[in-house]
Amino acid sequence: MTKREFIIDIGKEKIQASGYLHKNVAIKYLMKKRRSVLMTKNLEKVERLFADLPRKISIIGKNITHNYEVNWQRQGVTDFEGSRYVFTLKTLDN
Repeated sequence: MTKREFIIDIGKEKIQASGYLHKNVAIKYLMKKRRSVLMTKNLEKVERLFADLPRKISIIGKNITHNYEVNWQRQGVTDFEGSRYVFTLKTLDN
């Protein structure tokens, strides 16, 4: 199985990406966003970055588009208790 080209649509911009599955491409992108919030030391910038995190994301492939709702939490309370800036993906019906 080879990598395929996808477009990540977060509403305000579209980003080219490659990967194997729609969901894996979404997770990889969101983990990069999470990492940028985690590594920032300035509290004002952290608040701005957290406010700008995408709440809905669409992964556009050649033939099909998958839409996801992203639920961000400052502190994990369910699966990853104690972790900071945890997100969960919920698949939306197309």
